Parts: sequence; C-alpha cells; structure tokens
Amino acid sequence: MSEYINNRQYRQETLKRLIRELHEGRDLEAVKEEFRALIKDVSATEIAQMEQALIAEGVPSEQIKELCDVHVQVFRESLDKQVPPEMVPGHPVHTFRAENEAIAKVVEELAERIQQIAAAGTIEAAGEPIQRARETLDRLMQVNKHYLRKENLLFPYLEKHGFYGPSSVMWAIHDDIRAKLKELQQILTKYRDYDFAALVAAIKQVVQPLSTAITEMIYKENNILYPAALERFSDAEWLAIKEQSAELGYCLIQPGDEWPQAVAKEQPAAAAQPAEAQVIPSALSLDTGSLTPQEINLLLKHLPVDITFVDKDDTVRYFSQTPERIFPRAKAIIGRKVQNCHPPASIHVVNRILDDFRQGKRDVAEFWIQMKGKFVHIRYFAVRDENGAYVGTIEVTQDITRIRELTGERRLLEDA
Repeated sequence: MSEYINNRQYRQETLKRLIRELHEGRDLEAVKEEFRALIKDVSATEIAQMEQALIAEGVPSEQIKELCDVHVQVFRESLDKQVPPEMVPGHPVHTFRAENEAIAKVVEELAERIQQIAAAGTIEAAGEPIQRARETLDRLMQVNKHYLRKENLLFPYLEKHGFYGPSSVMWAIHDDIRAKLKELQQILTKYRDYDFAALVAAIKQVVQPLSTAITEMIYKENNILYPAALERFSDAEWLAIKEQSAELGYCLIQPGDEWPQAVAKEQPAAAAQPAEAQVIPSALSLDTGSLTPQEINLLLKHLPVDITFVDKDDTVRYFSQTPERIFPRAKAIIGRKVQNCHPPASIHVVNRILDDFRQGKRDVAEFWIQMKGKFVHIRYFAVRDENGAYVGTIEVTQDITRIRELTGERRLLEDA
C-alpha cells in the first residue's frame, strides 16, 4: 500500500512539474515525450487532483483555465485509453453524456450555417441563412442548462468530498462560453449594421473559439469530471442530484427513467444537506436548508422589502421591522384582523383580494403609488401549501425609486 501511495504521489508531483513547465513556456512536444516516458497511465481523478493542488499552492485558477486545453492535449492519449463507465439511462452521468452528444451535433450544425452565410455573398442574400443560424444558435444556448446543473449540483457535491479544482477552472470557462454565445447572438441580430465582409469576419472571430471551447469542455467533462464524480459519489448522492436536476432544466434531450429502479433508494435528503447544517441543534429544517430562529429573524429584518403575513383567517401574524419601513407598524397589530388595519374606504379592496386568493381566482395583486418623493411598489401574494390549499397572504412593500433609475449594466463591485 505504501508503495502505491508513494507511486501516486510521485506521479502527482511529476504532473504538477510538467504543468508548471508548460506555464513557463517549455515546448509542448518535449513535455509530451517526457510524459510518455515517465507515466504509462493517468486517471481522470489524478488530473483533477493535480489542478486542485496547483490552485491550493497559489497558482491562479484563471491561469490554469488559460492553459487547460494544453493540459488536456498532453493527457489526451492516456485519457483516451480509459473506458467510460456504462451508465443506465436516467443516471445523471448518462444524461450529461447524452446532452454532450446533442451539443456536439448542434456545434457542427452551427458551423454549417456559418459556411452558408459566408457563401451568400451579400447582406441581402445572407438574410435567410442568418435566420437559420439564429435558430441553431438558440438551440445551442441551451448549453447553459447543462452548465447550470454542473455548477449547482456536481460542483457542490465534489466540494463536499474536498474536491475543488474543477469548480474554479470549469466555471470560468463556462462564463467565457456564455459571453461568446451572447456576442454571436448580438452579431446575428444586428447583422444589417455590417457590410458583408465585416459581418463574416466578425462571425468567424466569435464562432471559431466558441466551437473549440465547447468541444474541449465536452472532452474534459467526459474524461475528467464524470469519472472523478463517479469515483466519489454514493448512489444516495446521485439520487439527490437526479431529483434536483429537473428544476434547473435539461439541454436538448429528455433524460431516461430506467435509473434508479435497480438502486436501493436511500434517504436523499440526508445526503443533500451540508454536514454543518445537520449538527446545529436549534436549526429549523426547511425545504432548501436550515436556519436558526435568530437567523430567520435577522434575515427578514435585513431584506430590502417590508413584509407582513396575514393567516387564512385574516389575522395579522407577523411583520418585519426593517430599518426604513415605508408604512409604520406597531406590535399591537399582531393578532388583529387585517381589515381593521386599513381605512374604511379601502376595506372593500382588501376583502376582494383576500376572497380572490381564497377562491383561487388569482395569486398576485399589485399596486404602485408615489409618496413623499418615493415610488412605492406594493404586492400581495397568496400563500398555498403543497396541495394548493390557501394558508394566508404576504404583503410585500418596496421603495423602487432608485431601481427605476438604473440603466445599462453593472457587473463589478464598485465603491458606493
């Protein structure tokens, strides 16, 4: 066993050294030759561990991302020898792999559409192939659902197993791909702003790196990410991932349903909960996590909206006491009928909203007013249980004066 561990550590150090030398500009072919001579086979797990170790030692994930394709080129020959695990339709990995096959076909289709645009000769003649390219691009943009499931399901579970490397490196590449997809979408939408030669050049400048990035990501997922996850996750964890996947959506395919019929179904909720959330004695278990009563109270007080809850009997049960409450509230209203908290002239409106909520005629009612220089948005939401039964009403009030003035985008943190 010690010999195995020592060999594994030696290979790990060798891999790290080779990567560093690539970063320092050593010839790729020379690195490949040393790799072939020193390492006969490298597992997907070892490659991911190597990247994680580099990040832990201070190598920026952005730098690793920039050379990630080179890393895979070095390791591709060994990775290609690995036999991918056969997964049953319905298993999350089977679904991810099926999506990758569909994504690859759409990438090829997009390349064909771009060739048709280039062959059109004029902006006018390019109109029809551009429309077809936009339709293909719309389908390709479903790749975002694929990446969202990776980011929100696979990555958190890998991190629970102490495996952080893929999260930081792959997520950065996802964002690059998303940006390229939006850039191409904008070019194809505003194609009449270009002369024909400039249009073709602009499209190719985006499509070529975009196609390469998506194709290389498919390879990294199939040969590095999924094997690493399969090595670590229990059936209960895969089941929890499957049960949460539909909410985030699927890309270009519908998953099978054969798995997990042959798996003894453990309780997935326990596997889905972070370890620290299970050991807080006073925490209340919620649908998507757990919070202590103190945390719930502070959370509600720090929301940028005022909240009042009225139960199914029209009794005021709670209001949030935020620092800058728009309409004043006193604790004396708790236990009072909500009708008695409004002026007589508006009681008929309150009753109509509550009656409509109770009868299922509507789920939302909203109003907006201008008051003391503020633009105030007031919304009422029907609260229903899992069976659709009416439980009460939430009133949400927000000063949206500044929100209405926002324009453009702000993606980076700036000093106030």
